[in-house]
Amino acid sequence: MLCLNFGLRTELTNTLGAAVCILETHAPGVVNPVRGLARLVQVGTEFTIIDISLRGLAPGIYQASIRQNGDISRGAASTGGAWEEDTKGGEARGKLGQIEVSNEGSGAIIIDVGIAIWELIGRSMVLSSSTEGFQQGDEATLVGVIARSAGVWENDKVVCSCSGKTVWEERVEQTGKGML
Repeated sequence: MLCLNFGLRTELTNTLGAAVCILETHAPGVVNPVRGLARLVQVGTEFTIIDISLRGLAPGIYQASIRQNGDISRGAASTGGAWEEDTKGGEARGKLGQIEVSNEGSGAIIIDVGIAIWELIGRSMVLSSSTEGFQQGDEATLVGVIARSAGVWENDKVVCSCSGKTVWEERVEQTGKGML
C-alpha cells in the first residue's frame, strides 16, 4: 500500500522523505548567484540529516535557518521569521546553527534535527552572516525554497523529459551556470 503525505512516503512503504534546497543570492548583478546546496534526508520518524555545502562566499560565520514561509520574491526579507519561533524565549525549531566559511570561500556542515521532511517542504532556508534582520540585495545572504526530492537510490531517471538530454548532460550545463 502506498500512502503519500505532502511528498513524503510514510513508513508503510519503508521509505522516508528527502528534500533539496538550492541556495542563491538575490543580489543584483551577480553572475553566478548559486552559492550552495542543502540536502535533507529523513532517516527516522522525526529525525532528519541536513548536509549544507557552500562556495563563493566571503569568509566568516553564517547562520542557517528554516523560515516560516517559502516566499523568496524579495530574497531573505520576505521569508518571515524563523520557523516555529518559541514565544517563551526558547530556541526556534528553524534555527539550524552556524557554518564557518573558509578563506577560500567554502564551507560545509552536516547536522541532525528532530524534524520530519513533510514539515519543511515549501518553506525557505536562509544562510546569512547577519544575526539580526536581512537587507534586500545582500550578496552574503543566501536563500532557497525547500523542495521534495527523490531519496537515496530512488531516482532512476536517465533522460530529462523537458530537454531530451541525459541527466549527465544536464549536469554539465548546470555546473557551467554555477550550480553545485
